[in-house]
Amino acid sequence: MKPFLLLATRAEDVPADDEYALFLRFTGLEPRQLVRRRLEAEPLGEIDLDDWSGIFVGGGPFNASDAPERKSAVQHRVEREISGLLDEVVARDFPFFGACYGIGTVGAHQGAVIDSTYREPISVVEVSRTAAGASDPLLAGLPDVFTAFVGHKEAITVLPPSATLLACGAACPVQMFRVGRNVYATQFHPELDVDGISTRIRVYAGHGYFAADELELTLGAVRRAPVTHTGTILRTFVERYARP
Repeated sequence: MKPFLLLATRAEDVPADDEYALFLRFTGLEPRQLVRRRLEAEPLGEIDLDDWSGIFVGGGPFNASDAPERKSAVQHRVEREISGLLDEVVARDFPFFGACYGIGTVGAHQGAVIDSTYREPISVVEVSRTAAGASDPLLAGLPDVFTAFVGHKEAITVLPPSATLLACGAACPVQMFRVGRNVYATQFHPELDVDGISTRIRVYAGHGYFAADELELTLGAVRRAPVTHTGTILRTFVERYARP
């Protein structure tokens, strides 16, 4: 099988390594089958899509809607590299799955309106499949309403015409969409479990996701309801797109 590629942007080793371990767990892939590139540490370089089964983009500290002058040189480079890669991914309708930061990369590339209107605190929310989502192969095994982990400072306010809305939420209307047949993005985190999101809460305390005195409150918020279905989306993606 050709490997999958995970593009990561987390500078802190603990959540970065935990993210990779969680992607391995929920995709069912072995380390040799999921190659990680940490874009915050080094340039992406040349990517030949024919070498890969598909591409994942994980979450991270960057916001597509940040003012250009507020973005670091690293963020500007990462955005250029992912946008350039998406030029070919979208043109070829190549298997791609972006989670959280990944939805911003695809959304920005396709001309979505992205801002802080529908930001969500770190928590568990209910996500509903749309009619298109109910017939999409990645969501076929999920109930019409399922729970998911979220926590983001920006979100898509207006989808571009090229996107098909697959899932929505009460506080954030765009939770999942597809471009073409094979390019997917989610606002929620399908790669997370309670331990994984708790690790991130502790590491990113003080990064603006919640107030300084709300650590315990936030840790409790991600335990208010079980999240049991979203990880299957990643495994289904792998099963659908794994190439010999």
